[in-house]
Amino acid sequence: MRIVIAEDDALLREGLAMLLRAEDLDVVATTDNPTTFLAAVDEHQPDVAIVDVRMPPTHTDEGIVAAVEARRRRPELAVLVLSAYVEQAFATDLLTSGGSRLGYLLKERVGRVEEFLTALHRVANGGTAIDPDVVAQLLSRSRPDARLERLSAREREVLALMAEGLGNTAIAERLFVTEGAVHKHIRSIFAKLELAPDDRTDRRVAAVLHYLEAS
Repeated sequence: MRIVIAEDDALLREGLAMLLRAEDLDVVATTDNPTTFLAAVDEHQPDVAIVDVRMPPTHTDEGIVAAVEARRRRPELAVLVLSAYVEQAFATDLLTSGGSRLGYLLKERVGRVEEFLTALHRVANGGTAIDPDVVAQLLSRSRPDARLERLSAREREVLALMAEGLGNTAIAERLFVTEGAVHKHIRSIFAKLELAPDDRTDRRVAAVLHYLEAS
């Protein structure tokens, strides 16, 4: 796995590089601004980019803008965004730019090494990994939606775990139910959200995005 890190905090940037190299992962470049990050993506053609939301020069949305541009240039690039806080608008922008190979973690999650590495590998393997705290805050800010109101409490739990990027087996383990029960809940979620089978749309991703975009 070839990785580029874009983080303007030198301590965190070098700490991440050391951690990943200790796991025998190939950190091909570390950068501290959007311009050199995009140049590194073009030069090294990485598999994964780890990007801070707020970067120079204004420390507002440069990281997200650069991540979206990197995905435009290299659609197969997996992107794991790090943020000190839940950035609602930025998270929605990134998630709606494409439904797979994306992650959004709070920086405090990096200190939980096993969780961080699990999220990194999930994103690199084509999945999504959204910090549970990000999911909780985005959902708490959502405005009422008639279709969402149809979901049972258990179905909302399942959908929230789907938003974190968990597969059916992991959801079953987290909720202490069978995979068959999870599959039944997901089918019910699709039905209640009026997501019919469509070759052009991943209903799992569509359900998560519908939930997160209702803000």
